Amino acid sequence: ADIPVIPDLEDVQEEDLAMQVAAPPSVQVNRVLTYHDLDKDLMKYAAFQTLDGEVDLKLLTKVLAPEHELREDDVSWDWDHLFTEVSSELVTEWDLAQSERED
Repeated sequence: ADIPVIPDLEDVQEEDLAMQVAAPPSVQVNRVLTYHDLDKDLMKYAAFQTLDGEVDLKLLTKVLAPEHELREDDVSWDWDHLFTEVSSELVTEWDLAQSERED
C-alpha cells in the first residue's frame, strides 16, 4: 500500500493548472534619493560634514556647485572637425611662441 505510483499522463492533464497562480514575490523597494534630497541631508546633518571623524568637509560643502550649474548639453563630436580645431589652435600657439622668441 505504501508503494509510490507514477501517475498516468492522462490523469495529470485532467488537472486544471491554468487557474493556479503562484503568489508574486514580495520585495522591499528602497527609495532612491534625488540630488535635492541629498543636498538637504548634507547641509542638515553634521555627520556628513566630517569624514571618518577626522577630516573636516565643511569648507568643501560650502563651495560645492549646485546641480543646475553642472549640467551640460550633450554635444556630438566629429573627429575631423575636432582634429582640425585642435591642430589649428596648436599652430596658432606655436606661431605666437615663435614670434615672441624672435622679438
